[in-house]
Amino acid sequence: MIESSALQIKERRSKLFLLVVSCVGGWFFVKHGLLKLAEINQSMILVLLVIFLLIVEFFPLPVWKGTITISFPLVYAIYVMEGLAYTIFTYALVVCAVNLFKRRPLRIVFFNPALLIVSFYFAHVVGDQLFSHYSIDGKPRVLIGIIHFTSIMVPFYVMNNLIVDLLLIIRPQTYNFRDWRQKTGQEVNSFTISFIYLFFFHLFGNQNRGEIDSIAFFFFFSPLVCFALLSSIIANLKREKAKLKALFSISSELNKKMAAADWLDFLKDNLKEFIDVDAWVLLKKDGDSWNLKFAAGLAVENPSLSDERIKGFNKIKSLRVYPNTKESGGPANGLLDPEICSLLYAPLMLEEEIVGLFIFGRSRTKSFVEEDKQAAATLANQLAVLIKTRWLIAEQEKRLILEERNRIARDIHDGVAQSLAGAIMNLDTADRKFTKTPEEARQLMNESTVKLRKSLKEVRESIYALRPYPTEREGLLSAITTKTNVIQKESNVLIKLETRGPKFQLSPMVEKIIFDIFQESTQNALKHAEATKIDILISFQKEHVLLKVKDNGSGFSLFQAMIKARNHPHFGILHMNEAAEKIQASLQVDSKEGAGTEITLTVPRMGIEGAIIHDKAYAGR
Repeated sequence: MIESSALQIKERRSKLFLLVVSCVGGWFFVKHGLLKLAEINQSMILVLLVIFLLIVEFFPLPVWKGTITISFPLVYAIYVMEGLAYTIFTYALVVCAVNLFKRRPLRIVFFNPALLIVSFYFAHVVGDQLFSHYSIDGKPRVLIGIIHFTSIMVPFYVMNNLIVDLLLIIRPQTYNFRDWRQKTGQEVNSFTISFIYLFFFHLFGNQNRGEIDSIAFFFFFSPLVCFALLSSIIANLKREKAKLKALFSISSELNKKMAAADWLDFLKDNLKEFIDVDAWVLLKKDGDSWNLKFAAGLAVENPSLSDERIKGFNKIKSLRVYPNTKESGGPANGLLDPEICSLLYAPLMLEEEIVGLFIFGRSRTKSFVEEDKQAAATLANQLAVLIKTRWLIAEQEKRLILEERNRIARDIHDGVAQSLAGAIMNLDTADRKFTKTPEEARQLMNESTVKLRKSLKEVRESIYALRPYPTEREGLLSAITTKTNVIQKESNVLIKLETRGPKFQLSPMVEKIIFDIFQESTQNALKHAEATKIDILISFQKEHVLLKVKDNGSGFSLFQAMIKARNHPHFGILHMNEAAEKIQASLQVDSKEGAGTEITLTVPRMGIEGAIIHDKAYAGR
């Protein structure tokens, strides 16, 4: 709450600062601009310069969280041609028109031109004082021109940056030395380009080239306008590339953490890199109820989710912006701090079903632009898939656990329970016959002992099946190496194991199925093919994992094998093929009678390759 109060104070101070600058700029506009307009000296040139100025201001260069332009040469040209009044008047109108066209908040519409008016008027006063103290007698006209525009240009850039820096320091958003250095670097670039252009402006303007008309101004300033356009386009493309990179990073990390419990912490820590807001809230829908997953920034702690608010959340099926929460803020009013003035709702939709809601807030009215909407929509779609996938994983876990319980219950009922029941019946019968026919009683007891031993064996096998699989205990490669060493000790078969490519992590289910197919292939080579040599290859490739088991055994007819599989459901190849389908892998069997067998398993690399929770359900199968 203390942090929230401090942010509110800073926000009020920044609003007051904007108002003061806007008022001062408005006063300068009226007194030194509007009221002092006189006859235009070069109307065609002025119109051309205003059009160029409009283009350059409309396509600024993005820097940090704002923009800069290289419009000073055009402003200076207007100043030289028509004087201070027309410079202030046209500069203010152009900047105001651009801000209105881009639908900026009203306070920005007034502040931006006021900032430039104040800066230029300050530069005009300081420049006159500096230039008046400089002796121009006998000096070259080009040098006089350079001194003149430098004495105006330097104070303009200094004053403009001081006001902006002061505003950024006052505002609640973080503004550190790294941000200042980045902004100042761009301003230095703008200053350098403007300086060079104005140098040539005076150099060419003082040469005897005849009358200077609007055509000469057009050809001289056209490269500057084209450079501004290209630079703006390139800078915007770079910024979009950075956003896509940030989205890719967030998406990749969220995919990796799909089954982990700390995905929300990662999202909170990295969200600001993708979309810059003052408050954000994530709500998740569970059935008919809504749960608050996290809230950060200027958000209310432990807000109440009333029935009326929940009804409002259910109605938001598309992106929705509330530019001024004082007029209307939607169902999230009360979830965020009163200082939040604009809201952006981004529903998490999947197959026409809402699974959650992201709410973004900013402390400035009308501050969400089209780029923010696109970023919010992209992030919401990513989170919708993540939440739905996590829900499906949880549901599948429940289903697989239930199936596993049913399987264990069925095995106990059909196996151990039947054997124990038979043994008990035999013992009861033996007890009744013990005194009359001891031989029959002893035979029944022996049969019961056999059944009990069999039941004990089945119980031990069930317990062993529930233990961690070899691949879970020691990893895929280690488990395969251990198994090949055991086979070589127990038989005279020569086994060659080869691995290729850099090893990467696979999910437990994928490792288990690869190991099962390896084990089934080697057992078939030993038991049925009577092989004396087995070559095993495991290749970790960019798009997939390859397992190849090749033997020099007797081989078999694949057609006959498939016919045999109809009558023997547990035939090895059929079992391997079903296991491969579980992980969307392809199994290829190449064998001919008398020519050995080659089994190739190709497992696609899908990034997550099955969740940990999902995989453990198969461990006992």
